[in-house]
Amino acid sequence: MKKTLRLLVFFAIIVGLWQAFAMAGIWPSYVFPSPKTTAEALRQGFADRTFIIGIAISMKRVLIGYTMSALGGILLGALIGASSWLEDTLGTCVSGLQSLPSLCWVPVAILWFGLSEKAILFVTIAGSLLAVTMNVVTGIHNVPRIYVTAARNLGAHGIRMYLHVLLPASLPHILSGLKQGWALAWRSLISGEMIFLSLGLGQLLMMGRDLNDLSQVFAVMILITVIGYTVERFAFAPAEAQIRRRWGTA
Repeated sequence: MKKTLRLLVFFAIIVGLWQAFAMAGIWPSYVFPSPKTTAEALRQGFADRTFIIGIAISMKRVLIGYTMSALGGILLGALIGASSWLEDTLGTCVSGLQSLPSLCWVPVAILWFGLSEKAILFVTIAGSLLAVTMNVVTGIHNVPRIYVTAARNLGAHGIRMYLHVLLPASLPHILSGLKQGWALAWRSLISGEMIFLSLGLGQLLMMGRDLNDLSQVFAVMILITVIGYTVERFAFAPAEAQIRRRWGTA
């Protein structure tokens, strides 16, 4: 209850400051819309179902792209963590590519896949896959050696070592990677949807820009933020809490 009250007070202050800047007349209303005009853009977007369709299409894309990134990242991270040769070669490449912003993959996606759905999915996967991979590698490297030694003494080798020792012991790092990968996949998706007229929240941002409608831009930005927070709060936070209790760190 206390946390909710703090949040309400904080957001009330933010909206109040926003309204004060809008009323100050420093910028024209079409450059800096007020909370009221932004709320009206939100209402209108849901009334004509534009935002509902955009959210549905974006969520479908991000679920496909993120699922592929999560599965591919865990597999790739496990392979790199299992081989010092792969770590020195492929691991170094992955570590370097991870620093690339997702926008860098947009021209590559267009040249490889054209203005298509595949291009958007490629940008989404490229933006999040490597973060998941590196967190899995880090998790495997941070497994206490005593666990590995004990497992070997009990006869665990190869795939059994991974399934029953390394991956379970790496779960906090893996979950951290999945959480980071979700955030990056969501951001990358929005960047990818700006490529061409494909509906989705990213395209609605571009439409607002093209129409000089900053109220719509602000409204879509609010939607993107709320969806990202909702997934993190109700999907990842409970899982993190469970793992902290399981590992005795809560």
